[in-house]
Amino acid sequence: MQKMVVANWKMNHLKKDAEAFCAEFKAGYSPRAGVIAAVAPPSTLLAAMGQAMGALLPLYGQNAHAEPKGAYTGELSMAHLQDAGATGVLLGHSERRQYFGETEETLVPKLKAARAQGLLPMLCVGETLAQRDGGATLDVLRAQLAILALVGPGPLALAYEPVWAIGTGRRAEASQIEEVHAFIRKQCVELLGPTGKDVAILYGGSVTPESFPEILGIPEVAGGLVGGASLVASKFLQLIAQAQAAV
Repeated sequence: MQKMVVANWKMNHLKKDAEAFCAEFKAGYSPRAGVIAAVAPPSTLLAAMGQAMGALLPLYGQNAHAEPKGAYTGELSMAHLQDAGATGVLLGHSERRQYFGETEETLVPKLKAARAQGLLPMLCVGETLAQRDGGATLDVLRAQLAILALVGPGPLALAYEPVWAIGTGRRAEASQIEEVHAFIRKQCVELLGPTGKDVAILYGGSVTPESFPEILGIPEVAGGLVGGASLVASKFLQLIAQAQAAV
């Protein structure tokens, strides 16, 4: 199975930081077939990083509006992201859901817009601590994934991010990750048909070089959506090397 290691920088790094990251990354990166590495930096860094990295490191947007243009002050379209050098876009990240009111209803047109623009949409799903402790994990995921039936087969990646394991110090056990990824795969096949077997399902719960090797060995885990550990080039390179060793 092909592996992916995608860095989500969130609202971190300025141009000088990105320049230093790119220089260290280029010096230490050796691409290998079967593993895709990508970075989702703040949108202000997309163009500069694209120029610095070229095709060596694909770039993703962290979010975008569904409309191609219009009176939406402060928003960016999928075309804006692509024009700045992005080849994919994160959608439905837990922080977008929690802080900015992202819902399944608003995500459907975004998924369609990303595909129409030629960007790979990476849909993020996951449960909160209250939902996990209340035994509602699979129900929450079922509801979040139901929108796939509305967008149909096509380019897509998924990232399971247990919200309760992001920046909290709590860690999902391998058995919990395996159960959820198996459930997500089943839902993909039910909602998308045979193509659902090929959708990459990444894990995104506080991935670090210490935890990643075990996570990569879990069935249906196609890689990681990485937060804090991806801000440091040496750590990101280590994660990529671990994914390459698992292919």
